[in-house]
Amino acid sequence: MPSSAERPSPDGDESLRLLSLVERTLTGRLEEALRSCDSSLDQWRILRLLADRGGSPMNVVADHAMLLAPKLSKLVDRMVAANLILRRQDHEDRRRVLIVVSERGRRALAEWDEATAEVRTQFRELLGADAEQFGTLLRRLQDGLDPAALEQSTAVPG
Repeated sequence: MPSSAERPSPDGDESLRLLSLVERTLTGRLEEALRSCDSSLDQWRILRLLADRGGSPMNVVADHAMLLAPKLSKLVDRMVAANLILRRQDHEDRRRVLIVVSERGRRALAEWDEATAEVRTQFRELLGADAEQFGTLLRRLQDGLDPAALEQSTAVPG
């Protein structure tokens, strides 16, 4: 018979603990791989977003990288100084500044993607055929836990 520490709790706490444990483990492995390239997980996330989407405003970058504005501003300043990203005026709204990946940033991203490839491949291999369903479940959780989505779903029509 399993000990009480091994038995799943009826209210799902074990799933939450395991989700946290997996996130910490994957984050640690990605950070270790990126350190070998003198990079960070935050820098990689930012360049990946910009390479995938093109220019993005700071608030979109902050949400994607999961950073508060002051920390993001300092990191963006360092990345601009290193010529990894550039600030550009938005052609549609001249008051807004977009951040775009530079050519040097694209080269760095290719190196960082290569450095993290083993971790990402192992993640996909462990999930196998369930990878797509896992992504769908995580998106459903995120959408359900998003404060803006919760406010909209609980708002009383006026």
